[in-house]
Order: sequence, then C-alpha cells, then structure tokens
Amino acid sequence: MSGDCGAAGAVLRRRDRDLLLSFQHSFFTMRRMDSLPLELEERLKNSKDSTLLQQILQQTVLHPLCNKYPPSVKYRRLFLAELIKKHEMTSTEPLDDLYDALGEVLRSEELKMCHKNYFLLSGENIRLGENVAIISEGTTGLVTWEAAQFFAEWAMENSEVFNCRTILELGSGIGLTGITICKTCAPKEYIFSDCHPNVLQQLRKNILSNGLLLDSETWNPKDCEVEVENNKVSEENQRPKITVVGLEWSEVTQEQVAELQSDIIIASDVIYDPEVVLCLVSVLEKFLISGEKERSSVVYLASTIRNPETYHQFKMELDRVGIGHQVITGPTRKVFPYNRCTKIELLKIHHET
Repeated sequence: MSGDCGAAGAVLRRRDRDLLLSFQHSFFTMRRMDSLPLELEERLKNSKDSTLLQQILQQTVLHPLCNKYPPSVKYRRLFLAELIKKHEMTSTEPLDDLYDALGEVLRSEELKMCHKNYFLLSGENIRLGENVAIISEGTTGLVTWEAAQFFAEWAMENSEVFNCRTILELGSGIGLTGITICKTCAPKEYIFSDCHPNVLQQLRKNILSNGLLLDSETWNPKDCEVEVENNKVSEENQRPKITVVGLEWSEVTQEQVAELQSDIIIASDVIYDPEVVLCLVSVLEKFLISGEKERSSVVYLASTIRNPETYHQFKMELDRVGIGHQVITGPTRKVFPYNRCTKIELLKIHHET
C-alpha cells in the first residue's frame, strides 16, 4: 500500500512540475490566455490550499527573470486577472500575493518594448526585446512569428546541417532563429540581415544580450546600449563570426551577392504578400544561379501558410526561374510553446542544374 501511495505521490509531483513549467514557458513567451493549461482549474477545485497558485506566481510574475526582462504590462495584467478568476472559483482563502502583484502591475507604465524569453531543453533561455505592437514603424520585423520558432526547433534537431557552415539569414527580424542556431548548432559564420533600420538596431541588441559577440568591424557599440552577460570569451576565439547587415531585396547588387555568398541561406515567415514574393524569388535567383559557380548554396525556408494563393505563387515563381524545391519533415520535439495547429511548411530549395 505504501508503495502505491509513493508512486501516486511521484506522479502528482511530476504533474505539478510539468504544469509549472508549462505556465512558465507560456507566460514568458506571452501566449494567449486561452492557450494556458486547462488542467489548472481542475487542480484548484481539488486543492485544499493555495500552494499551487503560489508556486505558479513564483515561476512567473514573481520570478527574477520577470523583474529583469518582463513581458508587457498588458499581458501581465491579463495573466494575473485570469489567475484571480480561477482562484476565486475555489473555496480556498484569498491569496494576498496575487492581488499585490496585480496592484503593482496596474501601477506600472506600459512601455513601447517588452521581452519574451524562450526556454531551450537545456534550461537556458533566449531573451528577445520585442515591440508590443504587431505592426510598428511600418514593419512586422519587431516581433517573433511562429514559423521562426518552428524553424529554430528543426535546426536544433538537425544541427549537423549548420555545423561549420556559413549561413545567411534573409529577413532575420529580431533574431530568434539565428540566435538559436548560433547558440546550439556551431556554425562557422552567421550573417543576419534585414532591411528596416529599427529592426537591425533591435536585432543587434538581442544578439548581444544573449551573450553573443558581433564582428566589431560591422557595427558601432554606441548603437547598442545593452547589458551583455556571459560574454567573457575573446572575439578572436569565439565561433561563429556574427555580422548584421542591411539588405533591401529589391536593390541587391552582384557585389552584395559575392560578399554574402554562403553555404546555407535560411528565412522564416517572409511569404506574406505577392510583391514580396517576386522580390524574394529574385534574391534567391541571384544567390543560387548568379552567384559563385563553385559554391552552391542550399536554401531552407519555413512559412506559415496564411494565404494559400500567395504561397502557391511563390512556388510557381521558383519553377519559372528553374529553382527546385521540396517539402521536408518539420521538427518532432516540442521546445517552444506556439500553436501546433498552425499550418507551417518547411522547404528545401536549390538550383536545378
């Protein structure tokens, strides 16, 4: 009997641990309220005290990471309101820490920038400064999109693809995919690129705040006022070499193609408009067909299929210019808490000789 009780207790503790981790990961990546674990309500109804809620608070709003790199004020307010709503449905005593935390958030000023923290399986986290608005300053590049998380998961599972390679990323945005690859896949060189000046500035800050070094010849340290942690290795000894470049697809020159020619080219969530499709195919044509003949690049492109017609147009344009493509299997391990029902496709793209 005692053995059965011990096993049941172990299962309960594991369920508690999994629930806490799920809440923590959802909170720090600012997932929608309806995406929070449904199990909490059932657990609270069967609970005799507020221990579980207190633990959730400690792993989210009261966590030191939240104090230093907090989600938006609006998100924290909605998160705490949801916890209070669930808590008030139980018969346990009121939890003062919940109301104190909400009061503090209500007194906080909403800032233009917030933070998201993405936890890797190693326990390490990738932190990104993001704009609180999806479309800000005329660009969507100041937030992280689901295909970037999808591709980052695939890259971690297939790190040998990137090991000791030179990689160019098109439309890097604020850097989740590239930072993940730089920290987990050991590339030789990684080139982040985007066209919007404010995106490039935030991208540099995010790279530095994750303990990575930028090539000193390609940026001005005064442009990146950011606290750099765990960055004691010298630039000469660090791999990969990391650069950030401005790249306007409609204006790419042959000189840029020669300078940026890489073993692998990647992109995530860059197919969203018919005009962008034409520019993207033109860029890929220059790198794959007009680039160095002795250095054949391979492209990996992850896309959230929001508009099937636009996505089909992209594939048709690739066929038209003689660029081959095939769908490859996506990631199998769940690392980031994005919506798994979202239709995301990963293409391997190459020049058909």
